[in-house]
Amino acid sequence: MHRIIKLVLAGAISAAAVVTSSSAAFAKPTIVLVHGAFADSSSWNRVIALLEKDGYQVVAVANPLRGLKSDGDYVRRVVSGLDTPVVLVGHSYGGSVISDAGVDSKNVKALVFVAAFAPSKGESAIELSGKYPGSTLGPTLAAPVELSGGAKDLYIDRAKFPDQFAADVPSAAAKLMAVAQRPITDAALSEPAPGAAWENIPSWFIYGDADKNIPPRTLEWMAERAKSKKTVAIPGASHVVMISHPGEVARIIEQAASGL
Repeated sequence: MHRIIKLVLAGAISAAAVVTSSSAAFAKPTIVLVHGAFADSSSWNRVIALLEKDGYQVVAVANPLRGLKSDGDYVRRVVSGLDTPVVLVGHSYGGSVISDAGVDSKNVKALVFVAAFAPSKGESAIELSGKYPGSTLGPTLAAPVELSGGAKDLYIDRAKFPDQFAADVPSAAAKLMAVAQRPITDAALSEPAPGAAWENIPSWFIYGDADKNIPPRTLEWMAERAKSKKTVAIPGASHVVMISHPGEVARIIEQAASGL
């Protein structure tokens, strides 16, 4: 009798292991969203709702915005704590962060750049924003906040924020975003990229062709250089395309996820 019970238990355990293994094999990847400068994790809210509705687990990281290497290391630690495949998604400066964080992160299987920088090793966000004409960000910056050690925190002037950053977002919402914006250090924007995960990880790109922060031509060029699996340029969309066009952004993220 004891032998029969042992055999039954062994069979049950074996079956459970097969089911668990099978479930893991077909589990959807976790979507990790990384916001950029002058924004916060809530900028992904409308995209998060769509992804979760379609059954995806989502993590919206609070990007420190202190320095490219340290920000990349932080996101890398978040990713290393997940036991699923990961699709890393970055907006604006967050693209530089995910491109660094994806290096040596074995569970990162795809990158999605949302109106985002995709620097090569040694390139900075400032350098790329000036590669082609079109960025009007500089003149809209408010007086910086002086930090200890000589660093500076940068903000966009509240009055100029809606037109510069979110021209296709309802005015009331854009004004709230201006008040709640998170600063980035000047050093983070000028720091050379430590690595470029897009060189080895499949990438997707989406942006608005009316972006005033990063010139659309620069965004197009970075997508071409990265051999983007799919590039979507949304007519008339601003820099915060994930807020004004969440459906299109969620769709390309899911396309990246389904290609794993």
